[in-house]
Formats: sequence, structure tokens, C-alpha cells
Amino acid sequence: MTSGTTVEKDFSKYIPLAKKACDFFTQSTDPFLAVKTCTDALDSAGFVKLSKREPFGGTLVRGGKYYYTSNHSTLVAFVVGAKFKAGNGFKVIGGHTDIICISDSPHLKVKPISKRAGSGCVQIGVECYGGGLWHTWFDRDLGISGRVLVRNTCPDTGKEKIDQRLLRIQKPVARISTLCIHLQTAEERGSFKVNKEEHLSPILGTQSVLENEAKNQLNRMGEDDDPWKHRQEPELLKLVASELGIQTKQIANFELGLFDCQPASLGGIKDEFLYAARLDNLGTCFVALESIIDYSNSDRVSLDDQVSVIALFDHEEIGSQSTHGAGSPIMAEAVRRITTAFCDDSSTRDTELHASAVRKSFVLSVDMAHAVHPNYANKHEKNHGPKMNGGVVIKTNQNQRYATNGVTGFIARELARKADGHIPLQEFVVRSDCPCGTTIGPIISSNTGIRTVDLGMPQLSMHSCREVMGIADLTNGLNLFKSFFKNFNEIDESIEG
Repeated sequence: MTSGTTVEKDFSKYIPLAKKACDFFTQSTDPFLAVKTCTDALDSAGFVKLSKREPFGGTLVRGGKYYYTSNHSTLVAFVVGAKFKAGNGFKVIGGHTDIICISDSPHLKVKPISKRAGSGCVQIGVECYGGGLWHTWFDRDLGISGRVLVRNTCPDTGKEKIDQRLLRIQKPVARISTLCIHLQTAEERGSFKVNKEEHLSPILGTQSVLENEAKNQLNRMGEDDDPWKHRQEPELLKLVASELGIQTKQIANFELGLFDCQPASLGGIKDEFLYAARLDNLGTCFVALESIIDYSNSDRVSLDDQVSVIALFDHEEIGSQSTHGAGSPIMAEAVRRITTAFCDDSSTRDTELHASAVRKSFVLSVDMAHAVHPNYANKHEKNHGPKMNGGVVIKTNQNQRYATNGVTGFIARELARKADGHIPLQEFVVRSDCPCGTTIGPIISSNTGIRTVDLGMPQLSMHSCREVMGIADLTNGLNLFKSFFKNFNEIDESIEG
């Protein structure tokens, strides 16, 4: 383990994992598709899908591996140690699925009334989600993805049913164009100020070209008694229906957003960087997924007396206060339901066993970290400037914007020390004259009482439409997560109290 001052020089061994990550990032264009990409991998690895609506008791077995989702945008996956007993602890890697291009990073979401036009152009009404660097969305080729509610008829009963379908239109169907320099004042040229309501409505097409088809589309919907459809851009409805292979009249509602069509790629003179949208926080989601699958296939499960978990939440970028964000009951509920499923009975001991499990548990709250920018190095505290490809970052803030304390930070360092191979770690503290962001760490620790440390892989351009990280840090993160599932219990038992 190092302080993070030494950066890797040979990157060839990191490229295979980085290429796999590129595919993951390109496919995961919104929280729904991020979770779908994860569940497809879990299905292939033999994980069993659970229903939140059904009791876990009688279904879970020791040595089993399971997952469930909430709202199709939050995921909990776990492996039950073969020696697990009710009251034992949970090893949790926590991250978030919402990202800047629609997964829980800042991005542009389609408004409930999507129809918008101006100056001969057909546009789409959008709302800003989270705190984005909105100027980076200009002059990008934008696709559309999200969730669509579709009306169908149940073949057995003849009753109407509503299906949830996922959509990704990879074609660049929208664009937000920059105003040319010739029409800007000197003041406007000096400071690119974005009015989020006036300047960010993407252009879909030309009215004169589309208006006849739009009129025909509206006429075809004339007998449709759903007023929601009449407030949508007809061409958007037609495009969605075509992509899903359904009729326009079957569309009941949608949650759509825009994403940058450019796929993730390797870059830098030695391919040492990964350029992609949505790294914050799909970087964590990818590495967490890889680690839980790897662990589930290892011999260590047969010796483990704890439950290993990844919990990937939606809505981190807007405060986590939702039915399926980190501020929801999901984390505490997972610990309680899994613990109860292995209780001998449903007696009052359940409460005590749950409390015991909480005290033995630990969360790695993992969100991407701020690498020091060479052009703005003075924005970092001089002794706490993490570098890309320099290792996973431990985040500390004495005002509890991060959940790290002396004990939890020590545990993270011990995990790196006991890991197979060399795992560098770095430290981050925000400058005393700068505000500090926050993560799901303080939210989970305060809601559940579970000890937590805040970590992250370093990146630049956080909350931009396109971001960058070092490829070595994907492997650094994966090896640290593997060590967590393998070595946490031993480290925890060595700590007094």
C-alpha cells in the first residue's frame, strides 16, 4: 500500500477489464438500463431473482446467491455464507445507479408535457436532473432511453395489464446547439451562462418536414381518450412505438432522458484512461458487480459466516430521499429480512438478532472521487491530491459529509494491506475554504447504525456529459472489493470494542 504518490506505468494488464467496463458503460444509459445490465450478468452467474412482495423465509438457503430490484432502478444482490447464522454481519458495497447522463448523475429528463417547438424547429421539453455541468451538453449527439409503460391484454383473462419496457434509442435523434459567436455579446463570450429553461431544449427536427406527419399522427390518436398522449410530441411517440414494436396507442406513460451517443473508449498515449459518460457512478456499479460475481463463484463462500452484499441505489444525485434511494428503508430492510429468513422462529429474538447483525456489519460507501486537475491544482488541499491511476481514495470530512472515521478508515487500509497483490490507496480531504459534497455514506450510517467508510476511484470532469478515469483504478477497486469480502471479518474481530 502506498500514499498514492506513485502512478502505474505499465497499463497493458489493466486493458481487458477496462474494455469490459467500456461495454458496461455504453449499455447502461440510464438507471433502468444500468440495473438491467447488472441483472443480466447476475442471471448468467446463477443468481436467483427474488420478489420483494414475497417473504424471503423458506426461499433463502445458506450458500445461495440472490438479487432483487426496486423500481427497476435500484438493485440489491447478495451471497449468503454457507456458515451464516441469524445475527451475523453483512459486508455491504454501496453505490448509486443514477448518473449524469441518466443513471444517477446529472442529466436531462423529458418533461411530463414533452411537446415543444420554436422558430420552425420541433423540440422536446426537458428538465435538469441533479447538478450538471450543463455547458458540456451542447453540440453533443444525443439519444433517448428510459422506461415505457405499455398497455397490453392478458391472454388468459382478457384484462388489461401494464408492462414495463426498457428503451434505448442509440441513434442521435436530438441535439442542443451552441449559439454562434457572432450573435453573442462580449460579456456572453467571456462567460458561458446557461439558462436551464431557455437554452437546453434539444432540437428533434424541422417543423415544415414533420408537421404533416405530426398532423396525421394526431388524427390517428383522435379517438384515443388518453389526454396524456395529446400533450406529447407525436413524432416522439411514433419513434418510441417503432423501437418497441408496438402501436402508439399502447403507450401509457414514459420516463425518458437524453444520453450522449458516443460510446465509452480507452484513450491517452498508452490507453491509460477511460473516456465515457456516466462514470459517476457507473464506475462503482461495474466494479461492485464484478466483485460479487467473483466472490459467489469462489470457495470462500463455503467458509463464510456472513452475507456479502452490493446495494446500488437510485437518486443519489438529488439527495437520496425517495422510495428507492439510499435514504429509503431498503438497506435496513435487507438486513432485517435476510436475518429473519434464517431465524429458527419469529419470536421476539428477531429484534435482538437484527441489532446484533447491524453491530457486526460494515458498508463501503463507494462514489467516484475528485482527482487533482493539473490545470487547477490549487483547488485541492496540497497534501490530499489524488491522482488518476494512483489507487482508490479514502474520503474524510470532519463535518460528516463523508462517513469515514478513525476506525472505518483503518479498516479500509487493512483491507488493502491484506489483499492479494499491491493495492495503493490515496487520501482526500477538501480544502478548508471550499464546500464539500456528500455521498450515500452518511445517509446509510445514520439510518441504519452500520459502520461506514467513504471511498472512490479518482476521476476528472465529474458531472460533465463525458468524464475520464484511469484504467488501473478499476483493477485497484476490484481487488479492494475482493479483499473486503474475503478479509473483513478477520480484521473486524481484531478491533477492540
